[in-house]
Amino acid sequence: MTVYFTSDTHFGHGGARGRFRRPFESTAEMDAAMEANWNAAVGPGDEVWHLGDFALHMKPDAMAALLGRLNGTKHLIAGNNDGPETLALPGWASVGHYAEQTLDGIDLVMCHYAFRTWNGMHRKALNLHGHSHGQLKPQPRQIDVGVDVWNFRPVTLAELTVPRPRRKAVPVSGSP
Repeated sequence: MTVYFTSDTHFGHGGARGRFRRPFESTAEMDAAMEANWNAAVGPGDEVWHLGDFALHMKPDAMAALLGRLNGTKHLIAGNNDGPETLALPGWASVGHYAEQTLDGIDLVMCHYAFRTWNGMHRKALNLHGHSHGQLKPQPRQIDVGVDVWNFRPVTLAELTVPRPRRKAVPVSGSP
């Protein structure tokens, strides 16, 4: 079993395409691509922690059908756009607003929102979050697991913890 993390799929939310500059021609194309990417990465015996904002503007039966088509045992950490219908979907193995776990010897603190401080941060615990759609300046041991950062698919802890190249500062015109 592999454990995956994701957030901010915003299934059914056409506004997400423009607001977060998603490269899809339609909401249906966006939803289909994210469903296909999810199922290409996640197997039926895997586990997925979705850190909020699963779907918007979808009826409960459509959300339930979508959740049922997504591979893996799915846990929801509620986001600001997850209403009572989303929280009540029968496809969630668990629903909460915050979770802590240890995976591969690494302590994880999970919430939809990024924290300034979190339990175990001085003992190298990681804060996994969503909500910011890749727009926050990265902080040490704090990782945005949102689909906008990770090519519209769930990712493993190993992928999240691989050092990523830093962008080089571009000199301002007229400076040395």
